[in-house]
This record gives sequence, structure tokens and C-alpha cells, in this order.
Amino acid sequence: MTWMKTTLGRLRVTGWAEGISFLLLLGVAMPLKYLAGQPGAVRLVGMAHGVLFILYVFCALQAAWVHRWSWQRTALVLLASLLPAGPFFVESRILRPTSKPVAVPAG
Repeated sequence: MTWMKTTLGRLRVTGWAEGISFLLLLGVAMPLKYLAGQPGAVRLVGMAHGVLFILYVFCALQAAWVHRWSWQRTALVLLASLLPAGPFFVESRILRPTSKPVAVPAG
């Protein structure tokens, strides 16, 4: 569980969880509510998604602070969370390039 010890690792995990919960909300819970008349699914998945969304925003702001991101990068990461597959885009296009280890010169 070393990935949970870094700010980017926590952002990745919450991003995946938030993205999956959003897709479940839109693809499973909402159809169950409106097509099958079962509103309980939206309550359960919606609450989980709300908590995960707040965690994602907190982790994104923490990562922006620690890694001194520009306001543009921070805004892109936060705005991507409003799209159904946005956190997956953030992980693959924004976080992965910045997570490579930086070589420290010897001496």
C-alpha cells in the first residue's frame, strides 16, 4: 500500500473510485430509478459518489499544494471530475507524466 503514502497515489485511488461511482450512478442507479421505479439505488450510490467526490476534490487540492501545480493544471484536474470519465483522463494524461521519479545529481 505504498501508493497511499503519496499525495498523487491518494489522488489516483480516489479518482478511480470517484469515476467508477459516477459511472455506476449514471449507468446503473439512474436507469433503475427511472425505468424500474427503484429510487433506493440512487440514494445508496449517490451518497457514496458524493463522499468520494468530496475526497477527490480534497486530494486534488492537496496534490496541487504539495506539487505546486499551476492554477491551470489544478483547474483541469478539478473540472475533469465533473465529467463521467474525467478522473480516468486525469490519471492517464496528467498524473502519470508527473509521477516519474526525478533524478537528483550526485555530489
